[in-house]
Amino acid sequence: MDVATREGQVMNREVANDSLTAQQVPGEGVRAAFTRRFSPTSAVSVKELVTPGGAGVTVLFGASGSGKTTVLRCLAGLERPDEGTIRFQGSVWSDARRGVFMAPQKRRVGFVPQDYALFPHLTVERNISYGTHDLPAGQRQKQVTKMVAWLGLEGLEKRFPHELSGGQQQRVSLARAVACRPRLLLLDEPLSALDAPARGRLRVELRQLLIALGMPTFLVTHDRDEALSLGDQLVVMDCGLVLQQGPVQEVFSRPSSIAVAGAVAVETVQRGRVVAVEAGLAHLEVNGVGLTSVCGPEIHSGDTVFACVRAEDVVLIKEDRVMASARNRLVGKVSGMDKDGFMVRVHIECGFSLTALLTQQACAELNLTVNGDILALIKAPQIHLIPHAESR
Repeated sequence: MDVATREGQVMNREVANDSLTAQQVPGEGVRAAFTRRFSPTSAVSVKELVTPGGAGVTVLFGASGSGKTTVLRCLAGLERPDEGTIRFQGSVWSDARRGVFMAPQKRRVGFVPQDYALFPHLTVERNISYGTHDLPAGQRQKQVTKMVAWLGLEGLEKRFPHELSGGQQQRVSLARAVACRPRLLLLDEPLSALDAPARGRLRVELRQLLIALGMPTFLVTHDRDEALSLGDQLVVMDCGLVLQQGPVQEVFSRPSSIAVAGAVAVETVQRGRVVAVEAGLAHLEVNGVGLTSVCGPEIHSGDTVFACVRAEDVVLIKEDRVMASARNRLVGKVSGMDKDGFMVRVHIECGFSLTALLTQQACAELNLTVNGDILALIKAPQIHLIPHAESR
């Protein structure tokens, strides 16, 4: 590593620490339960939204129209809930029953809209400076300089938005939002305006920036890869309702209902019956095929359940080699193969429909062909069971 690079990294850490450390408040982050009504039949309802205090990225995840942006706008103060409360780090931002509603500028949030919303007639420097208007005059230029250095925008200060790439525009918008030293950062589909190659590249960069920032952040996306790459906590929304929240990997791997399994795109969801439960394992039957899964105390013999398996957890082999940890060995035939970028989704009929996700190279090495025989292996912990009663 050369001296210039090392000095730049040190400066970036100093910028982040000097600018933002004052915003860190331990304990609880957001605690909200509210409803925003748009008509008698259309509303966004949050029964309970709780995030830990301190830094971390909470992803609001779901399909378009699920209510994610409305929740973000309610947190920002751009929408006023009709019922319920919103609190942040102990401060009441909104309480409909008591008629309390804190104005957006008093909440001290940084907001990065989907299209970045940079002022086209202002340079990079002046766009960022706009976010510092609440700071004392003597600190404004100092803060702009820090933001430029932190986000690697040196040399672009005098350029206008139309002279920047999508990634550069994103960083300018983020710099403007952070320059005012907000208590909470809100990002609405921050990568949606970029093409696919740029999104993949900038996901990594944005995650690194958010870690360096060390600020509580809410991020809206409907993209599974973005949620997995950027988030610490995941809030799944559908039809205006919050369905499940928790650590990202936990929610994706262990959806609490069929609706959540659909929202996080679990590829295989099959209805089955539990035949027996012993030693923390459930033995079940799915369309006449026996499966074994790890289960919790809520699963009992005789229960009807939904067995969920993510495609990346299915291993395909041509012959039955010894794999002591794979309790489930399913003989089947390849029914279809669909390319998904550099990956291939392999559809298998093994008494029920099962999907596996492989690299193109793995498919070639296995010489996979439609109607060809295959053996699918699934470890017991990789099968997640949803009790039928909870899936309604």
